[in-house]
Amino acid sequence: MRERQAYAESETRILDFQRQPEPTDKPRRRRPRWRRVALVAFLVVALVGSAGVAAGGLYLRSVESRIERVDAFDGVPEEFRPQVAAQDAMNIMILGSDSRDPNNTSGSRADTIILAHLPADRSSAQLISIPRDSWVNVPKPGAGRGGRDAKINASYAWGGVPLMVQTVEKLTGVRIDHVTMVDFAGFKEIVDALGGVEITVDKGFTSTHSLNADGRREFVPGRQSMDGAAALDYARERYAFADGDFTRIKHQQQVIEAVLDRAAAGGTLGSPTKLNSFVQATADAVAVDREMSLLDLAMELRHLRSGNLQFFTCPTKGTGRIGNESVVLVDEEKSEQLFDAVRRDAVPEILAAAK
Repeated sequence: MRERQAYAESETRILDFQRQPEPTDKPRRRRPRWRRVALVAFLVVALVGSAGVAAGGLYLRSVESRIERVDAFDGVPEEFRPQVAAQDAMNIMILGSDSRDPNNTSGSRADTIILAHLPADRSSAQLISIPRDSWVNVPKPGAGRGGRDAKINASYAWGGVPLMVQTVEKLTGVRIDHVTMVDFAGFKEIVDALGGVEITVDKGFTSTHSLNADGRREFVPGRQSMDGAAALDYARERYAFADGDFTRIKHQQQVIEAVLDRAAAGGTLGSPTKLNSFVQATADAVAVDREMSLLDLAMELRHLRSGNLQFFTCPTKGTGRIGNESVVLVDEEKSEQLFDAVRRDAVPEILAAAK
């Protein structure tokens, strides 16, 4: 009876939200959707397992109907793609850009690149971050740019999502099944909808981004609550650290895990009000390829929690200079071992190779 009532209340709130009139005094602003909330699929999937598939499924259908679809594999030549080595495993490429970063002036580079591996048994997920300055070979798509070595994030600027798919597949030898477009800045809305997150700061630093009446935001060591703005600053910062993007990758991973923990522990799906806020924050916050079904993914991964996620970074030899560019040098031998294990869905070998 309670589940049926919750379902009815959830449906009413969604319909009410969808029927809200548009303001007449100013046009509705549409957010640029390709830069969206990282791992929204995993966030929703984690929530579904905590509250009942009926209500969760309803909300997922509502979200899915509003998601922007992208032609992620358009023009990707099949003959050059890796073969499927593990039939039931799934590999999702997550691309993102911090569109609110004042230092991100190009607007067309992929600042965050994550290869998310879902094993065949769907009992866990391995998320491998690829540094955006990794020096790799970028394929040449027909008459487009490419066909030479460059920073991996140049692929998006030169050929959009399809060229990024080809570049990541060439680097890893792993066939990409789905693509999610993300914006780490969008975590602000997600975090606020959840009422904040708890994050442990290992080393204190001063943000180079936020500037208000109190000056720049200070992060002190220790566990602390962060609202959306603070979490965004925390995940965005790289200039305050000697190793730059490597620390930022770690902080992004922390924020992802903290959001998952908060969503699973906060009873979001059990409260129609909280869930409606979460839906509003996420419905306009993701773009995916045309074949991805969040509802199907949710059903497969409804027991996934942050404790089942492992975060890694593509093995590197550190940084260096090639010409006048500062780049990240990929450790080809170790990377080949790691991604070969991903390709074969050998989770124990993935964990061993990533150490």
